[in-house]
Amino acid sequence: MKGSFRKRGCKCPKDKKRCTCGATWSFRIDIGIDPVTGKRRQKEGYGYRTRAEAEDAAAKVYAQILEGSYVAEKNILFKDFAPIWLESYESSGRVKASTVEIRRKKLNVLLKCFANVQMKAITTMMYQSVLDDLAKKYARKTVASVHEVASLIFKKAVEMEIIAKDPTRKAQVPFIQKTLEEVEAEEEVPKYLEKDQLQIFLNAAKNNPQRYAVFLVLAYTGLRVGELIALKWKDIDFEEMTIKVTKTLFNKTGKNTDFTLTLPKTKKSKRTIDVDETVISELKKLKQWQKLIKMKYRSTYQDFDFVFVNDKVTYPGYPLQDQTVWAAMKRLLKRSNLPTNLSPHSLRHTHTSLLAEAGASLETIMERLGHESDVLTKRVYLHVTKALKKEASQKFSELMKSLSS
Repeated sequence: MKGSFRKRGCKCPKDKKRCTCGATWSFRIDIGIDPVTGKRRQKEGYGYRTRAEAEDAAAKVYAQILEGSYVAEKNILFKDFAPIWLESYESSGRVKASTVEIRRKKLNVLLKCFANVQMKAITTMMYQSVLDDLAKKYARKTVASVHEVASLIFKKAVEMEIIAKDPTRKAQVPFIQKTLEEVEAEEEVPKYLEKDQLQIFLNAAKNNPQRYAVFLVLAYTGLRVGELIALKWKDIDFEEMTIKVTKTLFNKTGKNTDFTLTLPKTKKSKRTIDVDETVISELKKLKQWQKLIKMKYRSTYQDFDFVFVNDKVTYPGYPLQDQTVWAAMKRLLKRSNLPTNLSPHSLRHTHTSLLAEAGASLETIMERLGHESDVLTKRVYLHVTKALKKEASQKFSELMKSLSS
């Protein structure tokens, strides 16, 4: 076979028939002319125990060249290829802006591990070792998410013929035995406001028309915050008393002007919610209040038709930001002497608990919340209905005792 084969670094005497120093064989073969530079290209292989192994490896490369499946791997660093993948992923039009940001955060974890390593030098063994190390620092779900991003990156690199093999394909996210605390935490019922607590909380918000409407709608509909702040007046049907959820608002930088409207979280998230007179009444009041804000800032007000808007002197009319909702809730909870470890999402669980107490089925609740499947919603539902069953049993017992007395 054409090519050169040699034993690298052998320290054994020349007259010795068998090598005992541990030196290995390597090969170097021509693989054609570079179409760009016109220069000869060569392929080298190292680490073979015998000349026969080196020749066999070289033969496989030749076979790949003949069948057109050979990939001349490029000398590109992971940190240089990662932005290429991310740009391609973002511009595909198949993923939401919020998903891109989640992927970007996971990519940063990978960059800490592989930044200055050549793509072609990352082996399955090396990659698996990184996953094992990450599993010692992060939750399994986080490591799985990082692994998913890595798989997308290396799959793209194979498609672009940057590398020949995907080192992530046979790697596995380590399974680590959960601690007792972790198991117990998984079984915990999500925090939410009880009926009397919700009343106290909403009363505390009444001094601001928009703030009151925000938290009333969240508690009475179970909307996600992103869905709430994306609502436009055209989504409110005052006659039919419904709210149509077709989008969610994403703000990448936290700047008032930097927002995008994207599709909801899942297909089930696109829905129409029936609401009661209380919600409709508050939304009507909010619309009147918003007219006053428009008049107040008529020269600078940007009318995007949003239901919930920035009412400050800077950027009036722009959509309310999610962090504004979070901050307002924290202040109201503290002012009301209620648990401060709750979030706007807790009002979603509050809505679940109230529906369950009112006798709504789990299927109805899931449909209203826009869920295909959600463990936390089920946990809240079962917690409430279990208490109701006990209460019913107790009432039955008291009734029978009264009859026998």
